[in-house]
Amino acid sequence: MDIFSTQVLSKVVERLHTPPSFLLDTFFPNVQTSDKEEIFFDVTDSKPRISPFVSPLLPGKVVDGTGYQTKSFKPAYVKDKRRFDANIPYKRVAGETIGGSLSPSQRYERALATHLKDQLDNLTRREEVMAAEILRTGKVIVSGDGYPTQTVDFGRDGDLTKVLTGTATWESSGVNPVDNIEDWAIAVQDKSGVVAKTVVMDPAAWKIFRSNEIVQKYLDIRRGTNNSISIDPVLRYEDNKARHVGSIGDFDIWVYNDTYVDDKGVTTKLLPEKTVLLGSRDGLEGTRCYGAIHDEKANWTASRYFTKSWIEEDPSVRWLLLQSAPLVVPYRPNASLCVTVG
Repeated sequence: MDIFSTQVLSKVVERLHTPPSFLLDTFFPNVQTSDKEEIFFDVTDSKPRISPFVSPLLPGKVVDGTGYQTKSFKPAYVKDKRRFDANIPYKRVAGETIGGSLSPSQRYERALATHLKDQLDNLTRREEVMAAEILRTGKVIVSGDGYPTQTVDFGRDGDLTKVLTGTATWESSGVNPVDNIEDWAIAVQDKSGVVAKTVVMDPAAWKIFRSNEIVQKYLDIRRGTNNSISIDPVLRYEDNKARHVGSIGDFDIWVYNDTYVDDKGVTTKLLPEKTVLLGSRDGLEGTRCYGAIHDEKANWTASRYFTKSWIEEDPSVRWLLLQSAPLVVPYRPNASLCVTVG
């Protein structure tokens, strides 16, 4: 059996543990594929209207139907290519006994599994970075080699991206962060029609929040109420570096701290310091969309990823390639809000 055949490669990737990503899992749980380059969807212009009153002796009043807009996005393309030279089977792999305990074929298979897992991890991390950028700004910037920089603007209302300044910051005296969150939830509901209950803070914002005198009072009176905020948070998603720190009323509060290495090799925080996100898990209708794979061997079908491998004879080199056309989409972008609190 050829361990590098496309069929076997796909099965290896599917059996590997895909690292969960907190923002993707929380706000973008849906998956959509398209056999076209573009992804299409309709956005309705729904308003909270009420039925009209008229006399029973008069004709009914004509009510115009709600309109909609059809939008399309063309996902950028991901191509992660790895090189396997002829020396790999003869090199000790990480964790192997000094002097070697594996056969050359076993080392080759382990190298394959390691690289496939890393490729899939990197794809997941790319999607998580897109999710973070969309939740913060309502937009995502896509750029790469041979791909002109483009900004995909999902049309989130500008009032849902805020920066607190002066005496309004959470570090200022007399500021009530709980009232702020309540007001922000009202703003999200006014703009989108959905109720936002999930609060995500970076560690800097959480430290300010939990130190606030008004929040401290919630800590003091939480017994016997539905306030369960705690200064001793519980780690629920270890791989995602997300901590559930409790709730105030029906607001579920999380602290999320993660980093990634960007395209320039710079280690970057997924959430900048003093960032607070507020969103609706279901109301955002967050979806991970995947366009068609531009590859004859994939039959140009749509899937999250496609892997293949081939050999160059002289010098002997094997290549391993993972391809994907991902785009993270908030179908109801106004169901999220981002605030820089200091």
